[in-house]
Amino acid sequence: MKRTAIYPGTFDPITLGHVDVVTRGLKVFDRIVIGVAENPKKGPMFDLETRLTMVRETFADNENIEAVSFTGLLVDLAHEHHAAALLRGLRAASDFEYEFQMATMNRHLDERIESVFVMAREDYTFVSSRFIREISEMGGDVTSLVPTPVLSRL
Repeated sequence: MKRTAIYPGTFDPITLGHVDVVTRGLKVFDRIVIGVAENPKKGPMFDLETRLTMVRETFADNENIEAVSFTGLLVDLAHEHHAAALLRGLRAASDFEYEFQMATMNRHLDERIESVFVMAREDYTFVSSRFIREISEMGGDVTSLVPTPVLSRL
């Protein structure tokens, strides 16, 4: 059986930092399911279908990566895809507090599902979807920070 991890996020939009986490996650897992969260509370720039399409186009050439949309509990998505772990990226110490709380809560909900953290490459420690949206809206160049499917939509 393939070792599967869920990589959840809003991906509004997906960045090269996200791509790096997935690529490095494939060194540990056979299959990664990218869970694109609906999360309307965040007021996303792109609707759910567009975000899902951008993720799918970004990884179109890799059969070990699947992208799905989801609402509800992350552990339920993990069960649905028979995942053993949740994959998360850490950019800086400031990410740790939130990720620690989320990992602890997910472990409380289902202790069989582990959280695995990948440290961001130095090139991407400053990259966030929020910054990408803001820079793009002000006419800045984000070419080196996002995959091609995102550039064509920004």
